[in-house]
Amino acid sequence: MDIVSHGLWGGVAFGRKSRKDYLLAFLFGIMPDMFSFGILFTTNLLGITVGPKYSNGRPDFASIPEYVSQLYDVTHSLVVFALVFAIVWYWRKKPFWPLAAWGLHILVDIPTHSLEFFATPFLWPFSNYRFDGINWGNPWIFFPNVALLVVAYSAWLIARLKKRKGK
Repeated sequence: MDIVSHGLWGGVAFGRKSRKDYLLAFLFGIMPDMFSFGILFTTNLLGITVGPKYSNGRPDFASIPEYVSQLYDVTHSLVVFALVFAIVWYWRKKPFWPLAAWGLHILVDIPTHSLEFFATPFLWPFSNYRFDGINWGNPWIFFPNVALLVVAYSAWLIARLKKRKGK
């Protein structure tokens, strides 16, 4: 799924309690991609490294540095997410729900990434199995995602307005 949608889904699913929670959930929703592709994009932009050429399409996989794949494995693993979530829960003595947007990111990526390009290594480091999903750029995935985001945010807005009226 695209990075903006990940943030929006994280926010609406786990950030409805407060503005701070929304911002944190949005950030945790985009974090897995930011810690892999975002670093590459930023270093390319600043001229620090040379990476893939960005154009209308997928970059050549061979032009993407190995560290991107390694970071992708770590940030897109349900095993790593569950471990971090459990540690934070233990440390705080209660769940930190905005962090769950990271797990949602992984769950959404599993069926929306194909084996052709960065399929989701959700069982890493225990298994390298990756599900062959449908690319999120496919219109059958992309447009329903946008429509569902509109529905989710509309429902949230309506609920907030009803709650205000009831006060």
